[in-house]
Amino acid sequence: MRKSLLVALSVLLTLALTSAAVSAYTIGFAISTLDNPFFVDLKDGAEAKAAELGVTLRVLDAQDDPARQLAGIEDLIARGVDLILVNPTDSAAVVPAILAANRAGIPIITVDRAAEGGEVVTHIASDNVLGGRMAGEFIAELLGGKGKVVELEGIPGTNAARERGQGFNEIITQYPEIEVVARQEAGFDRARGLTVMENILQAQPEIDAVFCHNDEMALGAIIAIEAAGRAAEIQVVGFDATDDAVKAVQEGRMLATIAQQPRLMGQLGVEYAVKVLQGEAVEKFIPVALELVK
Repeated sequence: MRKSLLVALSVLLTLALTSAAVSAYTIGFAISTLDNPFFVDLKDGAEAKAAELGVTLRVLDAQDDPARQLAGIEDLIARGVDLILVNPTDSAAVVPAILAANRAGIPIITVDRAAEGGEVVTHIASDNVLGGRMAGEFIAELLGGKGKVVELEGIPGTNAARERGQGFNEIITQYPEIEVVARQEAGFDRARGLTVMENILQAQPEIDAVFCHNDEMALGAIIAIEAAGRAAEIQVVGFDATDDAVKAVQEGRMLATIAQQPRLMGQLGVEYAVKVLQGEAVEKFIPVALELVK
């Protein structure tokens, strides 16, 4: 009985010490922008997991400005946070910030968007190339292997834009009777998606489908298409499955969207941050599943 009691007390003491150690952690989260619902979900997931685990989370909004993100990460380093989660505004421009954290001995985990340099413990994201392929296959099947399509691209400096475009075009190029009649950058932004699509509609009398690298651009494109009276002839596929996009799919205004799980990404970011800080070995890439919402 006495031995059992001592074992139980030992376990409780270990749990208490572990809990105290975790609650002492401060994690920074440098997010590209909170003007996009996808990244708000990313933040919400991280905050929920931080509250659950009892860790302090400091969230910084770069407002899609690489210089602002660099300054924010430098501030987190100066504050002596234990680990920094980074959702880059630009995969190349973020490298100096990551190198600065490396020099300070602060571990880095990238979330959703990768960095092109510096030492990163792990990267948590969906497979953007696979998502692009899913969109390409869906559109090719929809068109019966022939037609005219438009591609609205995201921010050029992000791996998400490059990889989604790569996957999409890997599929589309397999169909010689599908022509990409316009391919333009719209910055992952709804207003820009609307403006860019308005210009494309004026220049292209025949369009069967539009693939957008994210839902914000897709929702802007839909507004332009509807205003032009061409909603019946043009189908739009987005990427991210934000609440607004899923609603548009349900209403029949958007054909489909590739579903990521930003809340889960945020949760995993904090969960793996704690694992790293506790000395656990983690995989270099933590995948988050995709699905087609239609």
